[in-house]
Formats: sequence, structure tokens, C-alpha cells
Amino acid sequence: MLEEYEFILSLKLLEFEIRQITAYTSAFPKCYTMLKNKLDDLCDFIYKEENVQNWPLWQSNTEVQELSRNVRETSINALRVLEKYQAEHGEKDEIQQSKYMDLLSDSVRSELACLQIDQHSKVLIIGSGAFPVSVLTIAQVSGAEVVGQDLDEEAVELAKQSAAMSDRVNRVTFTHRPLNELAFAQEATHVIVASHVADKQEVLEDLRQLASYHVKILIRYGNGLKSLFNYTWPEGNHLPGWTQSPVSTASQLYDTVILEKVMQMKKV
Repeated sequence: MLEEYEFILSLKLLEFEIRQITAYTSAFPKCYTMLKNKLDDLCDFIYKEENVQNWPLWQSNTEVQELSRNVRETSINALRVLEKYQAEHGEKDEIQQSKYMDLLSDSVRSELACLQIDQHSKVLIIGSGAFPVSVLTIAQVSGAEVVGQDLDEEAVELAKQSAAMSDRVNRVTFTHRPLNELAFAQEATHVIVASHVADKQEVLEDLRQLASYHVKILIRYGNGLKSLFNYTWPEGNHLPGWTQSPVSTASQLYDTVILEKVMQMKKV
């Protein structure tokens, strides 16, 4: 019982500190380093073996559930703030690469092989963010044409600044247009939905109408402890019209599942 209360206290402290440091950044830029370090602490907390083992025992606790949601909303907001700062300051930024960014970069490289993305691919990344690690990594490593989509107009403009410093900028574009107004959604051979996109089911419904039958859609999500830094996905949920193939990602900060459209037989 004592360990459970210690876990609950840890969640409360993480949420409070991340929220407060995020607020401090608007007054004192040096706090961005503190914010990066605290988000790294959250990554360590998620990977801590003791927490991984005990999570199944405590996940049904209503207080743990509420605190987990609070930590997620606070940490995702903090990451957006940090990404905008890093994108805006570019090479002048003195903040070291965060643990989250390192983990994300490694995960993206694994996804490239899993999805078989190459220079002929057309990749749409939904929820690309202000500091578009996924977009730039895929473009640089594979040579694919990549479009980053984000509904946050400020994030899109900052992402363009980041891409301008890349040698693959000619094959990378960014947009804040909604999916139903984005022609590239129909051309894409691959779609990646970021783990920090909350309304994944709504996105998938749009893609059902827009995407071709040959598209591969990779959903990033986080259940269990990983839900402290990612929006969840209903594992085992049957989705009519789609096949689902979970990908082994035990060592990553988020989980993934690949969706493909079920080919419909034409009526004669």
C-alpha cells in the first residue's frame, strides 16, 4: 500500500512541476532547460522497471487514472511549448537534445524499415509539430516526399523554419489545412499519426474517405504507463474495413499499430 501512495505522490509532483516550469518559461527563458530536464525525468519514470511492474496493480485506481490524464495533458502541452522554443531559436538554442527527441529519432528510423519507406514514397505525417523530427528524419534518411500537417498554424510556420536549415527542404512541405482539404492525403502511400494527436478515431474516419486502398497508416499511441506522455489507442478494438498489425515497440516511448484498408470485392 505504501508503494502505491508513493506512486500517486510521484504523479502529483511530476504534473505540478511540469506545469509550473512551463508557466515560468514565459518570464525566464533559462527555464526551458529546466523544462527539458523535467520531461526527461518523465521519460525515466515511464521506463522505470518498478513502475512497469506495479502499473497493472494500480491502474484501476480512480485517483491514478485521473492523475495519469492530468500528467499527459500537462506534459504534451509542455512539449509543444518546448518544441516551439527550440524551433524558433534554431542553432542559437543552447538546450541539449532532450531524451524524448533522441527516443523519437530512434523510433522513426525503426518505422522507416517497418513501413518500407523509400525515395518513391509519399508520406503524410499528421501532428508534425513545431520541431518536426519525424518529417526531417524520414526525408533525410529515405529521400521520400514528406508533408507535415498540423492544425496549429504557429507550429507549421516554425516547422518551416526548421526545415529551411535542412538539405532535404525541397522534398518537405508543411500545412495547417484540415485533412479533408488536403489533396496529398489522397496521394500518400504512407500516413503516420503522431502519438500526441488526441482524436485518432476522427482522423482515421477522414482517412477512410480520402486515402487510397494501398496506403499504410501507422498509428502512434501509448497505453499503460506510456499514456503519461501519449494519447491512448483501444487495443483489440475491431475496426470495420481495416486490418491491424501491432508492432513490437517495448523499448520505445510509444507503441504503434499499422492499419491497412480491407480490399472490397466488386459486385458483378
